[in-house]
Amino acid sequence: MAETLALIDYGAGNLHSVENALKAAGAAGVAVTADPDVVRAADRIVLPGVGSFKACAQGLRAIPGLLAAMEERVQVGGAPFLGICVGMQLLATRGVEHGVTEGLGWIAGEVRLIEPSDPAIKIPHMGWNDVGLTPHSEGAGLIEPGEAYFLHSYQFLPDEGHAVAAMTDHGGGIVAAVAQGNVVGVQFHPEKSQAYGLALLARFLDWKP
Repeated sequence: MAETLALIDYGAGNLHSVENALKAAGAAGVAVTADPDVVRAADRIVLPGVGSFKACAQGLRAIPGLLAAMEERVQVGGAPFLGICVGMQLLATRGVEHGVTEGLGWIAGEVRLIEPSDPAIKIPHMGWNDVGLTPHSEGAGLIEPGEAYFLHSYQFLPDEGHAVAAMTDHGGGIVAAVAQGNVVGVQFHPEKSQAYGLALLARFLDWKP
């Protein structure tokens, strides 16, 4: 049986680019969907996200049954999950952009504005930057050192250090990837990260956490 991958469509991601990158990485059965039944039946799930934490969280919750289906398939069913950019930030307990907004709470932590130690460092953090691994067992086979493309003003600060899979630097350390069990999130954009990003997506398609 060919695998199906649900790419969550909730009006808050550059879906076309992510879909194309997944296909280029070898994904055959990509379903761009907001249908809870499709999500429940998917072998893997990818949650993209562009924009504010608040808008993305509200968009996700506005679709009846979608959040419950994601939790059932990922948290209970153990399907491999990848969150991209704000899709990674939504894994947090809460975000504080435009007021406090509840996240998925799958990885405890908070999403806050990047505050560089050097005032000359510009926000947003935009462009290519290094991805350096942390001594982390979960997700370690998925994230590899290299260079990826970032575009964000807010950062995910997990409560537990062991949830951090990779770091980058922009006027101080910034979490580049998180991992916990069958859930992984990347702050960078694999779909804009050329060979490095496609290799990551290819590993995700083979990942058996």
